[in-house]
Amino acid sequence: MKTHFELNEVTRKLPKHLHKFVVKQPYDEYTAQNQAVWRYVMRMNVDYLSKVAHESYIEGLEKTGISINTIPRMEGMNRILKEIGWAAVSVDGFIPPNAFMEFQAYNVLVIASDMRTIDHIKYTPAPDIIHEAAGHAPIIANPEYAEYLRRFGEIGAKAISSSRDYEMYEAIRLLSILKENPNSTYKEIQQAQEKVEWLQNNMGTLSEMAQIRNLHWWTVEYGLIGTVEDPKIYGAGLLSSIGESKWCMQDTVKKIPYTLEASNVSFDITKPQPQLFVTPDFAHLSLVLEQYANTMGIRKGGLSGINKLIDSKNLGTIELSTGIQVSGVFSNVITDENSKPIYIQTTGGTALSNRDKELIGHGINYHAEGFGSPVGKLRGINIPIENMSPRDLEAYGIYEGKTVSLEFEGGVKVEGEVITGTRDLRGRILLISFKNCTVTHFDTVLFHPDWGIYDMAVGVEIVSAYAGPADVSSFEDIGKVSETKTHKINYSSSDRELYGLYDQVRQMREENTVTENKILAIFNTVEEKFNEDWLLALELYEICTAHNYEVKHVIKSYLKALQTNEEFTSLIEEGLSLALNEQVV
Repeated sequence: MKTHFELNEVTRKLPKHLHKFVVKQPYDEYTAQNQAVWRYVMRMNVDYLSKVAHESYIEGLEKTGISINTIPRMEGMNRILKEIGWAAVSVDGFIPPNAFMEFQAYNVLVIASDMRTIDHIKYTPAPDIIHEAAGHAPIIANPEYAEYLRRFGEIGAKAISSSRDYEMYEAIRLLSILKENPNSTYKEIQQAQEKVEWLQNNMGTLSEMAQIRNLHWWTVEYGLIGTVEDPKIYGAGLLSSIGESKWCMQDTVKKIPYTLEASNVSFDITKPQPQLFVTPDFAHLSLVLEQYANTMGIRKGGLSGINKLIDSKNLGTIELSTGIQVSGVFSNVITDENSKPIYIQTTGGTALSNRDKELIGHGINYHAEGFGSPVGKLRGINIPIENMSPRDLEAYGIYEGKTVSLEFEGGVKVEGEVITGTRDLRGRILLISFKNCTVTHFDTVLFHPDWGIYDMAVGVEIVSAYAGPADVSSFEDIGKVSETKTHKINYSSSDRELYGLYDQVRQMREENTVTENKILAIFNTVEEKFNEDWLLALELYEICTAHNYEVKHVIKSYLKALQTNEEFTSLIEEGLSLALNEQVV
């Protein structure tokens, strides 16, 4: 199988419909300043997080091959990640939640390939490689947490979205792209921000996907572990943000014991979080996840499950008590006086499956116009069709060549000539096909003989309802790649000159070709042409401090003067402090 990304033991298992979300990591597009931003954030994080992060973090950096000095290459990460049964792929910013979860279910981290700009060095609303690689990857080296992440993906991929969830995804994606792009206008950002805020206030009842995204946010992204009085950080959003990793430890950020109630607490991705949830250990995360899964359509089925699918207007699946699975876009459900589903309907291409494998001859081309079937028991007969032996079926006239009238509890009637039945390997009947068939619900005609063969799914109840198809190969293209692409930043000639200086400093440090004259020449250019760039001057100061060059005093004075700009104050102060405590070569 030929793909546009590297295949290994883990990524080879990915279903084809996920391949379209994978992009080539644009490594050559990372500027020397991008590399310096990565290095600054990682040095700050390792210094600070070694004190406040879960013990798995520092150890995990080494295990997963995350370098402090250099933005990781996907190929290199994969070679190391496969040793712990995981892999990583590069994607373009946010991808749809169901797809994100499904990657996770296959032990694959999706890593946004963009790199935050220096303007968002403390925190970026856009997913970037610092957040994904340096935030998510190290913690999965902990086997208990890694299994939670995989299981979360498995369950989350089946969560049913509302029709508004995708709109929210697109709105957040656009806002994050605009905020990270220095060429965006204030008006563009403001309009995108207003759209997100309007949707947040008008989402209505939270869907399964919205709730499970909340759980993901408050654990995988922004989770704390330990006690409320003395928590440690394990959430990737905090591990990758030098601003929020410190902010979150303040008393002003409320710490709450992590429970199922977190599924109802929504978040604003564009702002620091006012409260965080603390789990006592990783095992508790899995307990809450299972508690939530017990509320989902995939486990409850029934009327609530089918209604969620109808509201979603997206591809979904119901499974009946026999094991037959109906996958399509559900459009209608008829209920009896006790609000029990007695007839389900889809619109457009529909596939029938059993045990996640499409039944031969029952794909979307055969059921191109949709599918409908009664659910429940026959009126006046205690034994359901699914439990009938061949003798029972014959006794009730349900056999090939026989014209039969089947009246179900709730008033659905199926009248026609039995052609054949489809059974599973254990002999349980899944499907009965009729010709010259009429299906009615009292005076409403649900199927007319002129429409062709009628295939009736067999099952007393809906035992499961979930997002996506039973058999992923039934539908040609599952999931949609956003048409809103991450913006490529337009660099000026001045920008490129500055990045050239960053590159010189990087080469000097890596090749150990440092001289005081070279440092002074670069610093003079910075002071003359780029007198608001604090990070390059800080890198020069680090090298001077390590080599005890006299020019370090001049550069320090320059940096101190820049601290009058409130935006740079803490960044420079922390960088100066760290430079005194470590040797840079």
